[in-house]
Amino acid sequence: GKAKNLKKRLVSYFRATGLSPKTQSLVSQIQQIEITITHTESEALLLESNLIKAHRPRYNVLLRDDKSYPYVHLTGDHAFARIRFYRGAYRRDGRLFGPYPNAGAVRAALKELQGLFRLRVCEDAEFARRERPCLQHQMGRCSAPCVDLIGPAEYAEDVGDAVRFLEGQGQQVIDDLARRMDQAAQHLEFER
Repeated sequence: GKAKNLKKRLVSYFRATGLSPKTQSLVSQIQQIEITITHTESEALLLESNLIKAHRPRYNVLLRDDKSYPYVHLTGDHAFARIRFYRGAYRRDGRLFGPYPNAGAVRAALKELQGLFRLRVCEDAEFARRERPCLQHQMGRCSAPCVDLIGPAEYAEDVGDAVRFLEGQGQQVIDDLARRMDQAAQHLEFER
């Protein structure tokens, strides 16, 4: 749980009367209490959500399905994975990254990811019927796999970099990109 005043929160669990049967059962099974201090309430909500997902506690049912938090969703059912905003129940088709504190944070992350890794955001139906590159490609935010301007292997490498970046391995991704940039420059492939 979360609380601005930890003493009041803990005392409320150990009072003699007025506890629900569920809370009484929970208190009877307590073996230890751990406290984590966060800087903001948003950070506390995200931490609680991550802990609930990781440990699946028996008595906490409110955040178990994570329907209210926004995520970055990377599809896994297509040769050219799509990256998008997602909010809802857990999905098995692809990977979810997050949760993020709000929709604006997800949109900012998607904008950065598109600029860095140029992954597609279009729906599969639009992808299948496209005959020429879209506006996202013209703005430098998509590598246009829909019209074969990038091959599956190169696109998969970009997806792998994006996944590593989303997993918190940003510095390694930057180092790899700098190394690839130097190699391309040595071969006079400046566009790469």
